[in-house]
Order: sequence, then C-alpha cells, then structure tokens
Amino acid sequence: DIHPDYHPVVFKDTSTGDSFLIQSTATSKATVEWEDGNTYPLVAVEISSKSHPYYTGKMKFVDSAGRVEKFQKKYNWDKRKGAEEANKKEEE
Repeated sequence: DIHPDYHPVVFKDTSTGDSFLIQSTATSKATVEWEDGNTYPLVAVEISSKSHPYYTGKMKFVDSAGRVEKFQKKYNWDKRKGAEEANKKEEE
C-alpha cells in the first residue's frame, strides 16, 4: 500500500488547552484517553483555530518558546537601541 496510515489523532493546542480529535497521518508516542474512552495518539501544537488571531479576531501574542528573547540575545538587540535607530531613519 503506497498511502500513509490515516487514523484518528488528538491535537492539543498548548496555548489554550483545547483539544481536537480528527483524522490525520501524524504520529506520536504520546497518547491521551479521549471522551469516548478510547486512547489516541496526542500531537501538541502551539497554534490552532482556537488561538490563531485570524480565527479568533483577537491579537494575542503567543511566545511559548521565547523566540523574541532568543533573537534579541543572539543579535544583541536592545529595544531602546532599535527604537533609536528607527527614529533616526524617520528623521532622515
């Protein structure tokens, strides 16, 4: 059979805690018992339709991995420095 295994999987939005049981080819070693009493593979996602601004209509910043801070530290970026540089460009 050339097709991947298509089976029920629970996706959990880590930012809201909401879970969805849908069909998918995704796999995971983690499992969870669903409302129907069956056990399904559990895939954690950072953003879903329950937390994405496009679907919620709310601008909510989710930074579970600290990506902004990692970027600022990696490139020695200071918020004040960035604001000063932006102001200089506007004045020119």
